[in-house]
Order: sequence, then C-alpha cells, then structure tokens
Amino acid sequence: MPNGRPNIVLITTDQHRADCYSYSRPDIKTPHIDQLAATGTRFDRCYCPAPLCQPARASLLTGMLPHTHGVRDNGIDIPDDMNDRGFGVQASKLGYQTALLGKAHLSTQHTFHATGRPECRHTMSQYYEDWNGPYMGFDHVELFIDGPVKWPSWEPPLGLHYTKWLYTGGRNQEFDAQYYRGNFPISEAQQVHVPELPLAWHTSSWLGDRATTYIEKRPDIQDPFLLWVSFPDPHHPFDAPSPWNSVVRPEDVNLPEHRHLDFDKRPWWHEASMNGTPETTEEFRHIREKLSRQKSISDEQLRDITASYFGMISLVDHQVGRIVAALSRRQLLDDTIIIVTADHGEFLGDHGLLFKGPMFYDSLIRVGFIASGPKIAINKVVKDVVSTIDLAPTLVDICGGEPQDYHGHSLAPLLNRNDNQSDAKVNKRPDHIHVEWGLAASRCGVELDLHTVVSERYRYTVELGSGAGELYDLKNDPNEMVNLFDDPAFKAIREQMEVRRRARPDDRRSTPLSVVGMC
Repeated sequence: MPNGRPNIVLITTDQHRADCYSYSRPDIKTPHIDQLAATGTRFDRCYCPAPLCQPARASLLTGMLPHTHGVRDNGIDIPDDMNDRGFGVQASKLGYQTALLGKAHLSTQHTFHATGRPECRHTMSQYYEDWNGPYMGFDHVELFIDGPVKWPSWEPPLGLHYTKWLYTGGRNQEFDAQYYRGNFPISEAQQVHVPELPLAWHTSSWLGDRATTYIEKRPDIQDPFLLWVSFPDPHHPFDAPSPWNSVVRPEDVNLPEHRHLDFDKRPWWHEASMNGTPETTEEFRHIREKLSRQKSISDEQLRDITASYFGMISLVDHQVGRIVAALSRRQLLDDTIIIVTADHGEFLGDHGLLFKGPMFYDSLIRVGFIASGPKIAINKVVKDVVSTIDLAPTLVDICGGEPQDYHGHSLAPLLNRNDNQSDAKVNKRPDHIHVEWGLAASRCGVELDLHTVVSERYRYTVELGSGAGELYDLKNDPNEMVNLFDDPAFKAIREQMEVRRRARPDDRRSTPLSVVGMC
C-alpha cells in the first residue's frame, strides 16, 4: 500500500436508481458491482442532496448542500472558492495523484455566453489541443461532453477528449448515420432505440478503455492515486447498444405498481412544473418542453424504456468488471478502495413519471453507495440514513486528512466497523438528511424553493415560497401514495420534521448565483 494509504477508485453513474442493482431486484444484471457489495459494505439508504446533475455533482465534490455551494439548479457554475474545498484539491494536497475521466458536468455546457470554462460550448475549443487538466482540483482529466451518443455529434474543436478520439481515423463520418439508423421499438417509447454503432464507440466502452489504460500504464511510484471514473449512463436517451439491449427482455421487466400520473393527490407544484412554459431562450425552451418532459406512457412503452435502461446499467457494470480486472493485473486490487455511487436516481415510471423533476420521490433521490477494499467491512449492509455529501469528507478521511467544515460526515467509522450499530448513536451524526432544489422560472415556468428532509421513517418536503408540502410514512407507505402533510393526526410528526429542516446549517447564500445557461 503506497505510503500506508490506499489508492481510491470512485465510480459514479448518472441517473441511476438505488434499486437498480441485481442484489435489489432479479430483473437486472450487475454481477461485478454485486461482487463489490459482497466483499464490502453497501448503504441501502443513501440519498443525494439534489435530484439533478449539476447541483448533485457539485455536492459530491464539495460535501456541501446546494444553497451553500451555490449550484441550486442546472445552468449555474460552481464558484472557485467552493471548488477549492473539493475532494480533488484536498486529495492533491495530501499527496495523492488525482484524475477525473468521463462526465464531469461541474460547469455548465449549454451556456448563453462564453464562461471561459472547458465544459462551456463557447470556450471548450480553447482546450481542444493537448489539454488534460488540471480541472476542479484533478491533475489529469479526459472528459466526455454532452454528445455524440446522447445527442448529435459535436464536431472538433468542440467535445474535448471523447470527440477528439472519435474523430481520429474518420470514425465520425458514419457515427450519426449509424446512431439514428438503429432499431426503434414498435411501441414508439420516448427516447428509446438501439443504435447501429460498434460497441467500442459507445461512451461507456470508451470510458472503460480510458480507465483501464490509466491503471495499466501508471508508473510504479509510491504516491497513491485517486481516480474518479464518471459514467454518463444510464441517463436518457435510453439507447443501450447491441448486445446489451437484450440482456433483459421487455416482457421480463417488473413494472412499478403505481405507474400513472396522480397530480390530483399531490401538491400544486407537481402539475405546474410539468405544464408551465419555461421562461428562457427559444432553443432552451424547446429542449425543456420536448426532451425533458415525458408523454403519457403505456405499459408496453415502459417495458421498452426499462429494458433499455437496464441494458445501459449492465454495460456500465461490465466496464466496472474491466476496471477491477485491471487493478488485479497490476497487483493493486488489495491496496485500492473502490466506491460506487450515482449523482441521482430516475423515476422510471413511478407515479407515471420519467426522467427527473421537482417531485422528490424515493426513486429519484435515493442512490446506491458501495465501498470495497482494504479495512472495509465485508458483506455489511448499513441501514443508517446517509447522503452523498458524505462522500467528500469520507475521501478526505481515507486520504489521511481531517475532514472539517463540511455539511457531510465521514462514513469511514461505518466502513471500518463490523457491527451493525447505528452511526447516529455511536458518532452522533444526524439522524436525517437534506435534499434541496431552487428552481428558476427558466426551468419550468414557476419559481420553486424545495427542501426535503428524510429521516429513518418519514420523508418531508416543503415548498418554502407557498408553504405547501408533503409528508410520507416510508415504513407503512413505501410507494409514497398517501400525503399526510395536512392530516391532523400527523401534526406532531410534521412539526418534528420541520425542526429537522430548520436544523440545516445557516449558511445559505444570501445572493443567488446567476444562471449562465441551461445545463
């Protein structure tokens, strides 16, 4: 083990529900991640601090809640002072070599104007030639920027490392044609098809290649490394390539019990956010209305969507297996802690919804969190309520630092203990977590200030502008069907959850950061 400290490989997925691993349900195949869970510790009640990409990723990096680091919604750039407290900077200061491969989305890509950042579409051309970082505290980066598998291809000098690789040798000439020439389901399910692309061209395959290359070509030096491998899947569009599109047949998918829109039973903002007109540019309004909102879904369509979503996850799992094998070949596996988690979840038909939105259902805000490696408890399942804002202080702790001034708390005490005692009792960590999202009218036509608290038993959400809210008993109503917010019998519980909400650190930014784009 380098200088007595472990290497760290952090693997993240995008829009990946907590229950979408085969240790949770039989109709999905994730054998490699399951093996990490069996040889390590998994957290069954890990929540994200925001249910969408940029705020959740900024919180992953900094260990802070969105209204404090300032990225309260997509389209807002993380400020430099918050980046400096990120785990990339802190690990580097502690002597780790750091790398970030894949999807960063730590800055806005689709901006109104140039921001000077490498992920901005107006300035990324400045970083096209021979740039590999540093970025956000990581010494070495190789980035995937939105497209080409997700949307029509960026062309050089846009797109950074994946696009540059794709255009080498003329692969781009047939890329878009092959992508859109694929098979579309008879059901006409929204954003589902099988592209006719060589598997090696897929972003997940490319990222698996880059991660294994980083590990295998790493020189034999004493300094430990922290490698963040960030997969852009299984985020929509649902486009699992062959043969991964057939890992799970649509007819074998288990559909959610409650899969129909039920706005009449929900607070006002559920329907308003789906039907409002985004107050933004015509280009971005079209994307919000046509690509970020789902149509009504038939069971046949939902089966096609789910089967493709599962195939995308299985392809990522295959790349996880390749990364583990590369560590083993380099005789690094016994010296390396591997952590697998996600930025946020996906509705996947729950309550008739797809993708993500300002409805804080469990399927959207709960994510997987698995850790395996030296000194990690084996085959342990933690039931404590934790958050991905705990990741940054945990990594700093593992790297040998003192995690201070974070909203999150180090999970190292739980990872290193073989007992099942609650960490809230042993180490006096909070018995609840916070989730928040500040939406401008540019997103869905209404401004919303949403704050959620999840405790061992309840999920409590309030829209601070109107005072409307939700309260669900997760023990007796795990599908979150009966809103108890205005039920007199639960007044005391509601008050207790409000006390927890007000216990949020009093460091919200007094002046919101400016929106610089869409996402």
